[in-house]
Amino acid sequence: MTERATASSTVSAPVPAQSTSQHPTNTARRHVAPRVVLQNLVARYGSRVAVRDVSLDCQPGIVTAIIGPSGCGKSTLLRCVNRLHESVPGASASGSVRIDGDEIYTRTVDPIRLRRRIGMVFQRPTPFPTLSVFENVAAGIRAAGDADRGETLQTRVERALGRAGLWEEVRDRLHGSALALSGGQQQRLCIARALAVEPQVLLLDEPTASLDPLGTQRIEELVYELRGTVTVIIVTHNMQQAARISDVTAFMLEGELVEHSATRALFTTPQDQRTEAYVTGRFG
Repeated sequence: MTERATASSTVSAPVPAQSTSQHPTNTARRHVAPRVVLQNLVARYGSRVAVRDVSLDCQPGIVTAIIGPSGCGKSTLLRCVNRLHESVPGASASGSVRIDGDEIYTRTVDPIRLRRRIGMVFQRPTPFPTLSVFENVAAGIRAAGDADRGETLQTRVERALGRAGLWEEVRDRLHGSALALSGGQQQRLCIARALAVEPQVLLLDEPTASLDPLGTQRIEELVYELRGTVTVIIVTHNMQQAARISDVTAFMLEGELVEHSATRALFTTPQDQRTEAYVTGRFG
């Protein structure tokens, strides 16, 4: 994937170089039921409302970017999709989140088992510091209780590293420390660990925020290549990044979902004045 140029003017929005209509997954999946459905989602920290009545559909195999200024509720919304939000003391959520039609906010759903279906990668790389590269990926498979599935552990680890674009870089140091990898490699290792259990959904919370430009480019290439195989929801402060890698973009402001549409449409012909003001750099 090549870097796409954007105008330097503060009143020019980043324009994706590719229309979402060019992505082969769109036409093939246009009438497929959404993989993730948020309906009237409200998230709170104590009495403070962080996400306000958000409804959003995410189609299978599609990359959805969530943009907006700091504190607008992007990361909180993401954490509601795998019920990580409720692990914060005093935090709560109401409304509905469905994965493939199944409601996840019920007493019968085990959040730990749910997170095996929904991988998540955070802002900063979080490899297990005492484990090797191989064992970091294998740990995800073992934790899911899915190590004996007819394939060797070695095969599954290698496949996950390959999907994360890391295999060729680490094949000769699988048993070395994960901490010896660069920051960008560590982040891709975390993505490999999440992909190893073959999740239906991959949540990325500003995964390039702490990386240099080369590391950022490689993560973007990876996300772009994952389309069609896993549903990706990525939170980013970087509008150019959203324009480069996503099929759909959602804009949040003060906890509300202001607008969401095909990425090209949102950046070039936004329907809400607040969206236009944000993507053209007038605030944020």
